[in-house]
Amino acid sequence: MKKGVLLTVIVCSIALCAYLTRPAADPIPIPTATQRTGGDSAKGYEYLVSGDYIRSGLPYGLFLSGFGADNHNYLGRTGMNAKIPHSFTAIKAANNEVVVAPNCLQCHAQVFDGVLIVGLGNSGADFTKNKTFNPKNIQLTEKMLKLLSPKSYAAAAAFLQTTKAVTPHLYAPIQGVNVANKLAGVLAAHRDPLTLKWSDTASFTIPDGMVPTDTPPWWNLRKKNAMFYSALGQGDFGRMLMASNLLTVADSSEARQVDGHMPDVLAYIYSLQPPKYPKTIDQTLATKGMALFETKCSGCHGKYGQGESYPNLLIPGSIIKTDSLLFSVNYTQPQLVDWFNRSWFAGGSHPARLVPMRGYIAPPLDGIWITAPYLHNGSVPTLEALLNSKTRPTYWSRSFEKPQYDYENVGWVYTVEKEGGSTSVYDTKQAGYGNGGHYFGDALSDGERKAVIEYLKTL
Repeated sequence: MKKGVLLTVIVCSIALCAYLTRPAADPIPIPTATQRTGGDSAKGYEYLVSGDYIRSGLPYGLFLSGFGADNHNYLGRTGMNAKIPHSFTAIKAANNEVVVAPNCLQCHAQVFDGVLIVGLGNSGADFTKNKTFNPKNIQLTEKMLKLLSPKSYAAAAAFLQTTKAVTPHLYAPIQGVNVANKLAGVLAAHRDPLTLKWSDTASFTIPDGMVPTDTPPWWNLRKKNAMFYSALGQGDFGRMLMASNLLTVADSSEARQVDGHMPDVLAYIYSLQPPKYPKTIDQTLATKGMALFETKCSGCHGKYGQGESYPNLLIPGSIIKTDSLLFSVNYTQPQLVDWFNRSWFAGGSHPARLVPMRGYIAPPLDGIWITAPYLHNGSVPTLEALLNSKTRPTYWSRSFEKPQYDYENVGWVYTVEKEGGSTSVYDTKQAGYGNGGHYFGDALSDGERKAVIEYLKTL
């Protein structure tokens, strides 16, 4: 066994042992893991927004005719990329045909008040319907390209092949949540764990249903010892980040090429800073809130400013009491975990592993003011509601076309609805969408809660 693999196995075994032997009511420290350093953040940014880590997509002309040109150019890109949305990249396929492929900013960037915030989780994603990439349209596209432009078809084939397999599974009943868990499972089921080569036949059963998540901000990754809300992703972060490459990767040799860029990508992500709260902050009230926060909240979420620290604690479900579906699915449906831990991603000199744990990590709170909605599934629209559970709406909606932010209560302006059943209404009665738990703020008085929120605006 290689030294890097052995080290990761030992670290993960220690974490698992600690988890199993601790009392259920104790927070669990997440062990550190050595990460690759020495990358160039400028190169990392360029690779994220213009790189070919996904090497197949729709032919450029077909993409423009289907989606139209995008005139915002939030990233200030030049050439062919100037005309397409920030969440896509025009690249040259192996046969030099230009195709448009999705990039990481599909999930990890959001337009906020007219400005694109790279690293902010996209809370406006819409997987409630498949307007363009549904199986019927994909089959028609294949036939057309084979007939009219064989070279374009060759460049698009891998992307079309994958989308036919994954699209039927990528459905969320409510807009605004991320479906990355299901996407990862479907892609793994269709790829050999070691060679990463595609198979049209899934190697394990893909469960029904969707486990919703909110997308956490990238800028907090530099403080964390594990990725994902349940601290599932441990070991090398670069390997975790490049899992999106499974969308079109040809084999493990191509994966190694992409992997070589991960130090640069990590350097860029670690350089990100959260945007500052843009409105006036009551500094006297914020100072009072800081004292309350450091007494009541910092044990889990850490301290900020001078003497900054972050404890990296996983809070067991018995304590946090938030919706448990996200972490429990790793036990009831372990196929993805098993696949990953015997895959190419778990080998080499900087391996990664998935380590299931029964709870959620208490995240760093840098930039928390801009990261609504809250909890791991995005079930709570504002910080006020997060810290005062009796005000959390069972059914609520917000505008995705013209989003409005509530800078006082910190979060999205929302409407309380009487019932669910609509893709625009967040229904906390659905499995995985519950808004219970994290009741710690309920003990605060109204004045104390207002002070804590004022302080959180400063982070």
